[in-house]
This record gives sequence, structure tokens and C-alpha cells, in this order.
Amino acid sequence: MTRGVLTLAAVAVAFAAADTYVVVLALPDIMTGVGLSVEQLQKAAPIVSGFLLGYVAMLPLIGRIADVRGRPPVLVAGLVVFAFGSLVTTLADDLPTMVAGRFLQGVGGGALVPATLALVADLYPVERRGVPLGVVSAVQELGAVLGPLFGAVVLAVADWRAIFAINLVVGLVLALLIRLRGGEAISRRPDLVGLFLLAAMFAAGVLLAVRPGPLVRDLTWGELYVPLVGSGDWLTPLGVTTIAAAVLLVAWCALAPRPLIDLRGWAASARDADLVGAVFLAVALGGVVLAFATADPKVQVFSAQGGWYLLAAALGALAFAVHLRRAESPLVPRGALRRMPAWGSVVVSLFVGAALVAALIDVPLFARTTVYPDSQLLAALVLVRFLVALPVGAVLGGALIRRLPAGPVAAVGMLLAAGGFWWMSAWGLDSLHHWHASVPLVVGGLGFGLALAPVNAAVLASTTADVHGLAGAMVVVARMIGMLVGVSALTTLGLRRYYAEQGDVPPIKEVCHGASRCREFTLLLKQAGIAQEQTVFAGAAVAAVLAAVLALLLLRGAPTRGLDKVRAG
Repeated sequence: MTRGVLTLAAVAVAFAAADTYVVVLALPDIMTGVGLSVEQLQKAAPIVSGFLLGYVAMLPLIGRIADVRGRPPVLVAGLVVFAFGSLVTTLADDLPTMVAGRFLQGVGGGALVPATLALVADLYPVERRGVPLGVVSAVQELGAVLGPLFGAVVLAVADWRAIFAINLVVGLVLALLIRLRGGEAISRRPDLVGLFLLAAMFAAGVLLAVRPGPLVRDLTWGELYVPLVGSGDWLTPLGVTTIAAAVLLVAWCALAPRPLIDLRGWAASARDADLVGAVFLAVALGGVVLAFATADPKVQVFSAQGGWYLLAAALGALAFAVHLRRAESPLVPRGALRRMPAWGSVVVSLFVGAALVAALIDVPLFARTTVYPDSQLLAALVLVRFLVALPVGAVLGGALIRRLPAGPVAAVGMLLAAGGFWWMSAWGLDSLHHWHASVPLVVGGLGFGLALAPVNAAVLASTTADVHGLAGAMVVVARMIGMLVGVSALTTLGLRRYYAEQGDVPPIKEVCHGASRCREFTLLLKQAGIAQEQTVFAGAAVAAVLAAVLALLLLRGAPTRGLDKVRAG
């Protein structure tokens, strides 16, 4: 196994991260493509939450499989699942198919991060991991910058399906390259039946998505696009062929002696990694994701069904805790995270996510409220200053922990982030018109970047090699859960301030002297919206300070400079 695999893995991480932000840009077009109007934004929430569900809920199992089966195989499998999810998404003409495709993309994309972090630990000794970990963190955040640019270029020349078609091709190419560089030889006796079924599924799916004009208009061949019963593309002969080929391919791979995809081997790896425990934990994490990710942050902390989702999460967590005590080989091996820097990294990551989400969501909202009311794109571009600084900080943080302890480096980074947010909490109506508005964005981005590599390095240095995949997964899961909970909690605080400010606004007839609308009244409402965002930024500053304090306390003693060794067992 060479460092070339790590380079390819880093590219894959960046590409999967970019996909997340591409979808945000293309969401209106995607909604139209699956039969939703732009006004039905809340009904489109599963397109985003489906990806998050796959990403978060399956991460611990995938991280553990990376420990059991190896890093390159998991990277290859993750890319294949991501590519298959991209194919399903490309073919989607209804919401359930779109959500299923996004879920698979989340599962595949989520597999890449913990496997890549563990691969860094495999290839580099403790004292030399800082910079590679910083680079991995940097390319992951770089996806946030490249994603919208990539999406804008594609949407300028094609429709949204082209984005996922490109994902499909790139995912498969990267999977093949990693398999070759990872030392896995391609069998000299190919599975011809499996290849035939795969080709049939792919060909039928492509024809279904592309819908060539001459073929559709032909009296004979056009019948391929006419539903056999009811309506919908999946009920056409081509749709049925695509589904049938996919089902037969799965059945063949599950039963054949030397299949194209070793489903039996992967099932065995899942059982060895503790599939039952992973299901319990997935229910717990999935309940949290659905409770918060499906809510409308403008009016509620969590969705109308949020109470039931949280109840399911609590039951799943209880079942998982009981299972850990009783299982012979649990998902989280006993003592795997026993050292304070190990579990401390998970806690710190939770608060980092809670603070980070305020920048990702509320900076564009502030820009939309104040200077770009008619352009969502220009409002989003304000965040680029933050996003460009973040990967720079990630590499710098990785370099610093070669000489400095992880805890203080992460703490300084989060204090810088807190300072940036505190500055933002004083922004006014015309602040973004001035050059100095870039200072808190750059400082905040650098601060968050500084904290990423130390946290990852601390958890890897404080655990043994046989659980590095799981450890990396837990840190990523914690940050994602922190972001989901953080956006709801901070938005709730902001809304309280907004309604308080709005309550002090005089009646419109009094302000506008009898008119139904006037500039003065609009300005008063804008001031209430600004007060809301100021409260969110202040709350994020508090979360960042808490993350800094916790980093100092909990990451103390993490052997990231190779000054001591982690004892096995």
C-alpha cells in the first residue's frame, strides 16, 4: 500500500464533500425534476436529510469495517456505493427515488473520511501525522469552495442530472485507481454474468435518463418509454428492465461462487464489525438526524414528528448501551476510547460542529438580509472568504502539532473562531459594504481550520491501530450531530430575539402614516432580522469558547508529537 492511495483518497474526499454543496445550489432545479414546485421547499427536505441520514447513521459501522477488512477495500466500496447512488439520483423522476439515491450517496461519501484518516495513521508515525491530517481536513473543506463553482459551471451548460452523471463516472474511475494502487489484483477470470447484468442495468438506465429524441418518437421503440401500468418512468419497459437487472445482479453476487461484487464477504465483515450493535446505534443517530434535519428552522426547533424521532433515538441508544455490555465483540471494543484524549476528541468535535454551522448557514442569511436581498448566489459568495481561509488553517494546524500539543493548538483555533463570531455579532445594516467585514470571516475560517487536524490527531494518537477507523468515524459523527443540534439551538435563540425586536416595532399605519408599506417600516423589520443573526453569532461564539476550554482540558496528554506511546489493549 503506497501513499498514492492516500492521494487518491484525499481527492475522493474532496469530491464527495463538493457534492454536498452542489446539491444546495441545484436544489430548485432538482425539485422541479422530481415534481415539486419551488414553493414546496419543506417537502424537498428529505433530499438533504436523506444524504445526512446515510452519512451519519452508517459511519460507525463503516469505520469499524475499515478496521476489520482494511482501508483500501472500504474506500473502493464507498466510491462504488457513491457512484451507484449517483446513478439512482440521475434516473430519479420522483421524490422517493431521489431520496434513495441521496441516501446511498451519503453512505458512500461518509465511508471515505474515516477510512482516509485511518490510512494516514497507517502510513505515518505519530509525530509525522499532523500535516497529512491537515491536508485531508483541508481538501474536505475545500469541497465547500469548489462545489458551488463546479455546480455553477455544469448548470450553465446542462441540467442538474449532469452533475450526478459526472459523480458516477468520477466515482467509478477513482474506485478503479484505488483498487489498482492498493494492491488488489483484478481477477483474470471475470464474472461474465455479473458484467452482463451490470451492463444491462447501466444501458437501460442511461436510455431512461437521456431519452434520445429519435428513439422516443419512433412508433416501435417509443413503446419503451410508455408505462406498462399507471405512470412514472420506473413502470416503463426500460424502467422495469433497469430494476430487474439490478435485482438479478444483487442475487447473483449473493449466490455466485466468484461474483463481480463479493456481497457475502462484505456481509461477513459487517457481522464481524457487530452489525446488530451498528443497527442500534444507527437508529439512535438516525432519530437525531431526522428530528433536527427535517425541521423548518424559521419556525421550529425540530420537526412535527421530532418527538417521536427523539424517542426512537433514546430507545436505540439504550439498546446500544445494553448491547455493548453483553456482546462478545461489540462495535466499540471495550476500552477503545478509554483514554481521555480519545473520548475528549469526540466531545470537542461536537462543540466545534455546533459553532461551525452558524457560519455556514447564518453568514449567507445575514448577507441576504442586508446587502443582497435579491441574489442568493451573491449572498452565498460572501461565505467564500471564510471557506478559503478554513483549509489554509487546517494545513497550518497540522504543521503546528508537530511541535506543539494538540490541545492548545485546537484551543487557540477555537478562540480565534469565537473572536470572529463576536465581531460578527456587532455587524450592522451596512457592515458587509466595508472591507473590514472580511477580517472576522478570515479569522474565523483560520480558527476552525486550526482546530481540525489537532482533534483528529488526538483521537488517532490515543487509540490503537485496530480501532482507528471507528475512532475517526466517531469524531466525524460528533461534528455532524453538533451541527444539526447547533443550528436548531442557535436558531431558537435568534428567533426569540427576532420576535422580541418585532414586538417593539410600531404598527405599520403609525410608521407609514396610513400607507400599506413604506421604506421606514421595511428598515425596522430588517433591523429585527439583523438582531436575530447577531444573537446567533453571539451564541456561536459561546459554543466556540466552550470548545476551546474543552480542548485544553480533554486533549491534555494526547501523544500527537510521539513523546509517548499508546499502550495496546
